[in-house]
Amino acid sequence: MDFYVIVFKSTHHAIAATRFLKDKNYKFDVIPTPRMVTHDCGLAIKFAEEDLEEIKESIKASDIKAESIYKIQKVGNERTATNIPLPYR
Repeated sequence: MDFYVIVFKSTHHAIAATRFLKDKNYKFDVIPTPRMVTHDCGLAIKFAEEDLEEIKESIKASDIKAESIYKIQKVGNERTATNIPLPYR
């Protein structure tokens, strides 16, 4: 199953984003940052494709310090990560 993750530079930024998205009533999980995506923070926020555009716009309108969003796909027996550009603020 494909999904998306938001990655951060720090745990502090990940926790702040978690609070923000929870207040907006988005469905998400906090997971360890996938191995194929290397970032400074070990936490990532996992969410479904159906929320991608809304979450991108919410991040743009907020002070959330997201590093990047990745689409995680299973291709054969491996998972791949595709960078999804964040909107400019």
